[in-house]
Amino acid sequence: MSVTTTPPITVGHRQQPSSPPPGSNYLNARRGIMSWLITLDHKRIALLYLFGVLGAYFLGGVFALLVRLELFTPSPVLAGSSEKAWELYNHMFTLHGAVMVFLFIIPAIPAIIGNFVLPLMLGAKDLAFPRINLASFYFWLAGGLFFTYVLIKGVLNFTFPVLETIWGPGGLDTGWTFYTPYSTTLTQTAVVEATLGAFILGFASILTGVNFIASIHTLRPKGMTWFRMPLFLWSLYATSIIMILATPVLAITLLLLAAERVLGVGIFDPNMGGDPILYQHFFWFYSHPAVYIMVLPALGILSELISVFSRKHIFGYKFIAISSLAIAFIGFLVWGHHMFVSGQSPLANAIFSLLTFFVAVPSAIKTFNWLATMHKGSISLKTPMVYALLTIFLFVVGGLTGLFLGAINTNVHLTDTYFVVAHFHYVMMGTVLFAFLGAMYYWWPKIWGKMYNENWARIAAIVVFIGFNQTFFWQFIMGSQGMPRRYATYSTQYTRHHQFSTVGAFVMTAGLVMVLANMVHSVAVGRRAPRNPWGGNSLEWHTPSPPTTFNFDRTPYAGDPYNYDHWRYVSEEEGYVYDPPDSDDEDITRP
Repeated sequence: MSVTTTPPITVGHRQQPSSPPPGSNYLNARRGIMSWLITLDHKRIALLYLFGVLGAYFLGGVFALLVRLELFTPSPVLAGSSEKAWELYNHMFTLHGAVMVFLFIIPAIPAIIGNFVLPLMLGAKDLAFPRINLASFYFWLAGGLFFTYVLIKGVLNFTFPVLETIWGPGGLDTGWTFYTPYSTTLTQTAVVEATLGAFILGFASILTGVNFIASIHTLRPKGMTWFRMPLFLWSLYATSIIMILATPVLAITLLLLAAERVLGVGIFDPNMGGDPILYQHFFWFYSHPAVYIMVLPALGILSELISVFSRKHIFGYKFIAISSLAIAFIGFLVWGHHMFVSGQSPLANAIFSLLTFFVAVPSAIKTFNWLATMHKGSISLKTPMVYALLTIFLFVVGGLTGLFLGAINTNVHLTDTYFVVAHFHYVMMGTVLFAFLGAMYYWWPKIWGKMYNENWARIAAIVVFIGFNQTFFWQFIMGSQGMPRRYATYSTQYTRHHQFSTVGAFVMTAGLVMVLANMVHSVAVGRRAPRNPWGGNSLEWHTPSPPTTFNFDRTPYAGDPYNYDHWRYVSEEEGYVYDPPDSDDEDITRP
């Protein structure tokens, strides 16, 4: 049987190896800062997003640690007087939530992983609209700069109160949801600037969604039918539909909120004839589908990792693919479960509660199919697989605790308690962050052409997992006992729980520092990555590591992305090599 170390690119019926110039790749093809700032290469744009989004995550993480420090004891910690401490606390948890949601969780996987991998999985040279892709990054950056402006202005005003009389209020203390009347008559902070920042960020989401859908429709290579696409592409496709349909609702809502503050038009403010409940309907009509903008790409990543590291074809491919679309559709119908105590009618509450439970069906389909894929598989506990297993655990905990919030009788008791905070973080931060880290480790050799230290990567994963659960599991207990969220002070009966939670936050931070150090070390001195270190069969593993500027010399023929029969492991240096069938007449890219 013949063996080739160069995965074939199929043109028509015969195979020709991809042969880029030695040493040439997208990282070194062009040099200079301008080659990055005006690049149209989807891979470089993904790295621009990577550095920007990780910077936002650092900023949001600092606020999270400050919030946990403030809550270490019931009395003020970070400011001398209680009045200043509570004011500072409101700013910290608001900016933590706004930065994490709008600048990290929503864009992280689509903008970084999706931008880098989607054209490679399609066998394409780039996305359908490269210039729109670059524009989406600069919209994201502009929106992020508005939040940075709000933050810096708030810090300076807090430090030097006289400045507020010169240039107006700064900071933000409304909560990340900008709920009225907090954001209208009850605050003098920079609500207008912050909402305009979120408004601009919406353009980045919409443009990315349009680009992804157009690329999947028009750039699929020969052989890649709809039900031969990698499941990660299905998740990005469903996510893009939500981005296009839901984001304009939030954008218009935030624009109306800014207009109300600036022009005095009564829309949401009851003092001017507005209705604050109307704001809640508008906001959650976007924000609950936005939950799946965050989660669906993470679930798509799990499908890739579990199949590759179990060395088995994904179980129930069509059910997983269609379940992504089902989650996207149902996500538009359940926004009212955030408003069970808002005064909406009992009939509306009952309908929204029933619809909420339907979301569990496609989610359960994915979970059981992942377990079935692993059953009797040859499981390899490489770092990406470790993160995949940890993500499943966090996703299940978050999903099951969501059932308590979907049931009206328990929701009334748990609304606005730390139970909601814990559930939200298990679903959003737990599922998305751990899947994102798993994806980074999985595609890291392809992105940088370097391997990382597996032992340290696995140790860091366990440390992050322990710290995450120590931080948020206690909050389920506090919430069930009645501890309200967003309070800077509390009864001493919750002191121990808050202290355990604070210690957990620092343990998690230590684990994330280990992750960052390992990745930076790998880029600096890591050994050279093989073309295919994991034995995956989707098209990105048929390109060099790192890829050339245009990914493929010629358009490839796509076979079954979950058929691993013809990949054979050789060594750490060579990774997996393609071992084609004996017959020259057989198309070796087909299953």
